[in-house]
Amino acid sequence: MNAPLVLVSHALCPYVQRAAIVLHEKGVPFERRDVDLADKPDWFLRVSPLGKTPVLLAGGEPIFESAVICEYLDETVAPRLHPLDPLRRARHRGWMEFGSALLNAIAVFYNAPDEAALLRAAADIHRRFRQVEEVLHAPPYFDGAHFCIVDAVFAPVFRYLDVFERIGDFGMLAGLTRVEAWRAALALRPSVRAAASPHYPELLAAFLARRGSALSSRMEE
Repeated sequence: MNAPLVLVSHALCPYVQRAAIVLHEKGVPFERRDVDLADKPDWFLRVSPLGKTPVLLAGGEPIFESAVICEYLDETVAPRLHPLDPLRRARHRGWMEFGSALLNAIAVFYNAPDEAALLRAAADIHRRFRQVEEVLHAPPYFDGAHFCIVDAVFAPVFRYLDVFERIGDFGMLAGLTRVEAWRAALALRPSVRAAASPHYPELLAAFLARRGSALSSRMEE
């Protein structure tokens, strides 16, 4: 790949982190260009039809949606992160979608308007992680020794939990030993560490505090 790559990003977007992790795993040099999603510049709206991050500019050509970006990178740059077997690859893509649904459940949690809704959302997240626990059998990563795109999808999910646990014990991973081991392995991965700003926990905490939600209220106690 000879064309210069630009990753259009936002500091708190978990979907940006997915793309950044894959880029780091591939060893591809890239420029990261942050945008303010509250004041989107015209050039960004021209390259992002949905007005969202991430967008990958490959030789000036925009590729949007994180899963599409990850797939494009895996098809064009070695090493391959997806399994070569079509059935296993399809299974991985299903769990990538599951990771996106889990991010939606996390948004329900941090936007919950009252304590009862907050606890229901936490229980729902635990239920979803329990489903993940059932398919993790060969550590340290989702598919065993080989780091894959599913790992890149879930690493930003666990970053939310790191901050939630500073606020309270919501039991999201209670009793899920395999998920906890996977989480610990991903936290040590250089590509995962490089995908977010060192100030990410503080930025996320400030974002959560401004939500006017039940979680925000807990942070004020």
